[in-house]
Amino acid sequence: QVQLVESGGGLVQPGGSLRLSCAASGFTFSTYVMSWYRQAPGKERELVAGITSASGSANYQDSVKGRFTISRDNAKNTVYLQMNGLKPEDTAVYYCKLRLRGREYWGQGTQVTVSS
Repeated sequence: QVQLVESGGGLVQPGGSLRLSCAASGFTFSTYVMSWYRQAPGKERELVAGITSASGSANYQDSVKGRFTISRDNAKNTVYLQMNGLKPEDTAVYYCKLRLRGREYWGQGTQVTVSS
């Protein structure tokens, strides 16, 4: 069955960096678009970044452009989110998402807290 397991979250000071990982299993990882979303308290879940399967082309939410980088390692079935220059408004639970055969799959999420 499909499994997505995020890791790498934590508490970081403003301006700091974190690298999130999402380990995937149960499907042919290399052939699917993967995405990172986040949900802050009291807010709707929002797309942060996505990466295509073949070319690895990426797209980003405007607020994270130039600070975050999404990447994937198809040999390790893992998608990453490198987050630099973190701001308090980046505080949220971060999720990776897969859309497979018309169904959405989500990981359990990893908490990122940016605070001094």
